[in-house]
This record gives sequence, C-alpha cells and structure tokens, in this order.
Amino acid sequence: MKLVPPFDAETARLKVQAAQDAWNTRDPQRVAGAYTPDSVWRNRSEFVRGTDEIVAFLTKKWEREHEYVLRKSLWAFGDSRIAVRFQYEWHDDEGQWWRSYGNENWEFAESGLMSRREASINDVRILESERRIDPSSTYEIPTE
Repeated sequence: MKLVPPFDAETARLKVQAAQDAWNTRDPQRVAGAYTPDSVWRNRSEFVRGTDEIVAFLTKKWEREHEYVLRKSLWAFGDSRIAVRFQYEWHDDEGQWWRSYGNENWEFAESGLMSRREASINDVRILESERRIDPSSTYEIPTE
C-alpha cells in the first residue's frame, strides 16, 4: 500500500506509525528521507529548510536528547494534510529526564514525501521513575 495523498483513515494512521518508527531509529538520514528536498520545518522557534538542514538539526537534537523514545497519535487528516499529537521522553547530559509534549501539522507532496512540518513542543521535567513510554512497545500515547 502506497502512503500518498489523498489520505483516508487507514493510510493516515499508517503514515503516522511510519513516522514514529523512523524517528525512533534516531537516524537523521533515515528520517530526512521522508521529506522533500526543499521541505520547510518550524520546530519550536527554529526554522529549518531542506535535507541538509534537517539532517544537521536532527543530529544536534539526538546528541543532546539521550535514550529518546517517541509516541505519535493521529489527530486529524484531510487530502494532503495530517495532524498528530505526540510525546517523547529523553534525558540530558546531566541525567535529568524530560517528557516533551507537542502537536505537528504535516503537509505532503503528491509523492507522499512531507513538504512542510509545523511542530509546537513543550518540555516537562520528570523523574526517571515517572517515565511512561516503554521503548519496546509500539502502543499509542500514554494518557495522563
């Protein structure tokens, strides 16, 4: 099954799962392969454009976000757009654990590659004992 627009409920869900799986590899080249060469991102307050900047951004991100594990959930879809909510957990160099919450809006080219990604993200300090995301599981986002 090709995951290209226009999306229906099943292809949108599969597209979200594929994105979650790719990001959990923490491989900047693999993740960047899902985006058009001229893809535009807003990630928090940073603006990224194109494959080289995406790879550099992700490399820097995963150098500071250790044991990163992500869960995404389909929020809405239509034609060439998908909205997701997500959580990820990670720790910094000092061992402080964080849970990052966010929403993303995605827009896709006819090829199925993502041409635009808008991400709003907030970080919350947590204790290691408060972690909720099991890295070996592929379940959806844990609830509060």
